[in-house]
Amino acid sequence: MNQEPQKTVVNSWNEWDPLIHIILGRADGTMVQAPENAVERDWPEDGFPLGKYGPYPKEMIDMANEQLDNFAKILESRGIRVDRPTPIDFSQAVQTPDWKQGSMFGCAPCRDLLLTVGNEILEATMSYRSRWHEYLCYRPLFEQYFREDPNFRFEAAPKPRLIEETYKNKDWWSEWNSLSEEEQWERAEKGDWIISEKELLFDAADVVRYGRDLFVQKSMVTNNAGIDWLRRHFPDHRIHKVGRRELLPWHMDTTLVPVRPGFAIMNPERIPLDKEELELFEMNGWEIVKAPKALLEEKAPYDFCSWWLSMNTLVLDPKTICVEASEIPTMELFDKHGFEVVPVPFYKVSPFGGGLHCCTADVYREGNCEDYFPKQIEGF
Repeated sequence: MNQEPQKTVVNSWNEWDPLIHIILGRADGTMVQAPENAVERDWPEDGFPLGKYGPYPKEMIDMANEQLDNFAKILESRGIRVDRPTPIDFSQAVQTPDWKQGSMFGCAPCRDLLLTVGNEILEATMSYRSRWHEYLCYRPLFEQYFREDPNFRFEAAPKPRLIEETYKNKDWWSEWNSLSEEEQWERAEKGDWIISEKELLFDAADVVRYGRDLFVQKSMVTNNAGIDWLRRHFPDHRIHKVGRRELLPWHMDTTLVPVRPGFAIMNPERIPLDKEELELFEMNGWEIVKAPKALLEEKAPYDFCSWWLSMNTLVLDPKTICVEASEIPTMELFDKHGFEVVPVPFYKVSPFGGGLHCCTADVYREGNCEDYFPKQIEGF
């Protein structure tokens, strides 16, 4: 008897409930982006000095796809359904009535774009012109989910224009690079990064889900207006804005990573929580452990990701976690705290946009929306 294909059900409230269905990115066609206001790529030693752009080498794409495909097999062997995006031609120039961009980027780090909260998958705004059209890679999946799941809410945040006024100024990067480290820290402490408050902007990877509570950080790609929009969009959730002690902050999944109810790991080099914010965790019985130092000593060409991808894990259930296979101290930490650790080789994927968490997006985890912070601090 032929088994009927599994129907889609969209549901995920946190980062740790038992995983049933996920989206995993692809490396095909990834580009070193053409110059734009939001980001500069300057890798002269790898053939891409400032201003030059073009495709990643085929051998790098093949190695990354090999690790992505291997990860898909590991997940499928555990009964998890894995869907993949449909890459488009990222080498083509794209434009809107306001601007023209010389190339796009890729579709490996799907967590950047897609935020699943309950039965909703929300497309984030994105603040890079090179990533403005990236949502197209996932539309075939969402069309399928919409047909198969009558409760699926397919949402997209207001698409920003990304005009010149969206950014502080077009010379922001050259000004930043001319500052002393002390001056850079002064600007960072003020949250004076490249995007302005002209439009609402956020990346989905700046949101970490704890059931009823969503923690969102202001960063190089997420502004106060974006956080305010998320508050209005999710009125039944408590939205907590958090800071981050880093010069150029991007995304939360190498900074503060919850892995089961009451337990999270924190980057010891960027303390993400102020005293009051840390108190919220402590008063609700959460244990926060500092992550061990990452073993990664040398990055691959074109790698713009954090040195702390050792923290970029994927939880399969509250007792099982996937970790980069070479990061033995991190695996030993989770083993010590009672996890079954699944080692996954993944550092060949890093130049394409991230680690195990970055390159996945939840579709379905078992479980409901729970309150893991019943005690609240007024104003946070």
